[in-house]
Amino acid sequence: MNLKVYKPSTPSSRHTKIVDKRSLWSGKPEKSLVKGVKKTGGRNSDGRITSRHIGGGSRKIIRNVEFYPAKLVGLSGTVERIEYDPGRTAFIALVKFSDEKLRYIVAPESVKIGDTIECNEKSPVSPGNIMTLKNVPYGTIVHNVEFFPGQGAKIGRSAGSEVSVLGSDGDHIVLRLKSGEIRKFDSRCFCSIGQVSNLDNKNVSLGKAGRKRWKGIRPSVRGVAMNPVDHPHGGGEGKTSGGRHPVSPWGQNAKGLKTRKKSKKNKMIVRRRA
Repeated sequence: MNLKVYKPSTPSSRHTKIVDKRSLWSGKPEKSLVKGVKKTGGRNSDGRITSRHIGGGSRKIIRNVEFYPAKLVGLSGTVERIEYDPGRTAFIALVKFSDEKLRYIVAPESVKIGDTIECNEKSPVSPGNIMTLKNVPYGTIVHNVEFFPGQGAKIGRSAGSEVSVLGSDGDHIVLRLKSGEIRKFDSRCFCSIGQVSNLDNKNVSLGKAGRKRWKGIRPSVRGVAMNPVDHPHGGGEGKTSGGRHPVSPWGQNAKGLKTRKKSKKNKMIVRRRA
């Protein structure tokens, strides 16, 4: 997948670079696999804002993507088409399985229309195939990895994600995650072979503020532009940089603060992320 670069006919188009989606399915999604979603504006059930800078944006139809490989064991399917999903950075593939049911899966890189997807505890090592970690050769790139057997895929689902299989340790398989963390997983966990599609997502340049608003992301005001009553960085004579280390509006360090609980030690982590 390549990037689409616009001619600089306007100030916004001068820097705009988006993923070229002309090779993707241009029709509507599979009707039986979608549902509407109500916008929250970042508010919880009490009406309080818990996620700031959320609101507006284009309407979205949620695609029901299959993240439970245990339901697919013993099935094989054919890729019908590759689609864009507004709810995630990766592309999705519509697969017709041998039980005559259509399902969406996260599309791996290099998987094309007509390719066969197999799901067994021991499947051929081919992009898109689903198998257990204990049967994956060392050095293989995987994605859609389960944390615990039967829990459903949690790791390696965003665009360009990849998880490397390093080796085994008893009943566990050692994996290197995208963050650099090396961690042990139960060998019975399922995973998908290959790297997640849409590698160029990291190179996208939206080019203008409006495109950010289409995504439902509202503007963020800098703390140094506020008054002292509104933010710890606010106030000061003239322009100042805050006069302290960067913090959130509530005083929590914004750079370098480790948020993982020190008391919660995880024996499955071999080496923490940097």
